[in-house]
Amino acid sequence: MKHVFSANLKYPQALLLALLFGLSPIASFAQSAAGEDADNAQALPLPLNEVRIFAEVLNRIRSAYVEPIDDKTLLENAVKGMLAGIDPHSSYLANDDFEDLQENTTGEFGGLGVEVGVNNGFITIISPVDGSPADIAGIRAGDVVIKIDNTPTTETTIEDSMALMRGAPGTEVVLTILREGLDEAIDITVTRDIIRARSVRSRYLEPGFAYLRISQFVTGTGAEVVSALENFQRNDTELEGIILDLRNNPGGVLQAAVDVVDAFISEGLIVYTEGREESAFTRYEATPDDPSRGVPLIVLLNGGSASASEVVAGALQDHNRAVIMGTQSFGKGSVQTVLPLTNERAIKLTTALYYTPNGRSIQARGITPNIIVRQGRVTDVPDNPANYREEDLAGHLENSDEPELSPESIDISGERVIVGDYQLNQALSILKGLALLRSRSY
Repeated sequence: MKHVFSANLKYPQALLLALLFGLSPIASFAQSAAGEDADNAQALPLPLNEVRIFAEVLNRIRSAYVEPIDDKTLLENAVKGMLAGIDPHSSYLANDDFEDLQENTTGEFGGLGVEVGVNNGFITIISPVDGSPADIAGIRAGDVVIKIDNTPTTETTIEDSMALMRGAPGTEVVLTILREGLDEAIDITVTRDIIRARSVRSRYLEPGFAYLRISQFVTGTGAEVVSALENFQRNDTELEGIILDLRNNPGGVLQAAVDVVDAFISEGLIVYTEGREESAFTRYEATPDDPSRGVPLIVLLNGGSASASEVVAGALQDHNRAVIMGTQSFGKGSVQTVLPLTNERAIKLTTALYYTPNGRSIQARGITPNIIVRQGRVTDVPDNPANYREEDLAGHLENSDEPELSPESIDISGERVIVGDYQLNQALSILKGLALLRSRSY
């Protein structure tokens, strides 16, 4: 049988077709390849031995696997594996995957409400979304998921694991996790729901000292932050300082992160990206408006703060606009681009890296806080029984007022906890100091 290839078919593709369908690569392929220009010659050649191995594996599976598998499934699995092997964030989007991606960026989606990644080959929770089913059930950043409804995650890709977590609202899924500090794996049952994430929460911690919490960056997060700042400014109490809480924020839409930074600075570079293609080189600059009016700012980070969160923290740190407090961030500094293949299929490919205004790469390093503060809680130290107070003296005057506990105090297992969120408490203390210095500088 004579096989004829089109004259405009590139050499490696023709060779791959020949190997896949059992044909012999012939010298004419190499001769035709020699006629290509130098640029194409550098871009096109494939390692012949590895291509042969690929074809051999494909044919072995087709002929010897215990059950027949169609070629379409085999080739799609090959594409999934190829992308999964590049880095934890590149993936193949088929069927509903692209729709799910769009839902995540708009802030409304179904499932558990967790951001996951791959760490040393294991599915790891980067962070649960505030108020999500996962958050309510007790899933924590850093948890390693080893099973999903008895399906070992070591036997699935990250996309397959995410698909197992999705499901109809009201249904349950059991996650078997390993957690630092525990000797054995634990099972946590999570009830699926439609996730309508509140991106921004705001309140006053004390008169004059505001708190902004961003749980993830979605379309409109920047506008929500500006609105919250305007509400603070309209308050009767003068705004003296702001705490921006990005702890356990897995990231999201880059433009939303840019908009948040722009709400706190009035000039200069916010972030830039670099890659191999010209389209990967982008720069984002601040606009002149400053809704924050330059009030002292502290940003809280931890190991669950990733991607867009790190863009915000890095920019504000480089501009000396904020004091960064907490612990080292996650270190996800890469940009993923969705490249359509057909109307129903696409690939999500890492195409660039983020850089802070001072040229620091976030990738695999993260943002180092200006002040390292680990999470903890402050409890009472009982008084020495030998110590005397006024109330112990005979004949002391009584106080008719009822004793009060501080607003932060709660009882846990018989312990009076004075400060439950130690990082936030320390941030507020330093913010007060910054506000005091600012008031004396005028």
